[in-house]
Amino acid sequence: MNEPTVYSRPAAVEVHQPAPLTPVQPVPLMPVQTGSVPAVASVVLPDGRVVTGYAIEPAKPEPAAVRPAVSRTAVNIALGGIGFGAVCCGLVLLTTFIAALAALIHQLIILAAVIFGGWIAVQIFGHGSGGGTTVNIRKAVVKRNRFYS
Repeated sequence: MNEPTVYSRPAAVEVHQPAPLTPVQPVPLMPVQTGSVPAVASVVLPDGRVVTGYAIEPAKPEPAAVRPAVSRTAVNIALGGIGFGAVCCGLVLLTTFIAALAALIHQLIILAAVIFGGWIAVQIFGHGSGGGTTVNIRKAVVKRNRFYS
């Protein structure tokens, strides 16, 4: 792989050896009086530098939420059942209303047929003094499906 070729020469290989890390010596922090936190805290680093900063209060955990006596899931299921029951009753009333409306329309159609049929019967069979043609047949003879007057 590192053999010379016609087109290029192999590059020199560099080997890097890892350098061991020096162990860190823990440095004690400045003593803090019990019950009081100084306004400014200083820390001495291993290399002799001093870092000064304001003390930060530790974050207080939020109080645990009080759990209700009944779970929300149970309440949601109960409310869903009540809503479903109300919808079912409404659907029963709706179907009853539709059936009553269909029966009313059916009765109105029958009433219209009776009234309109009676009006037609009066027009056909009634004795009106309207301008109809009156034919008086006194003597008629029917022979071989022919009518002779």
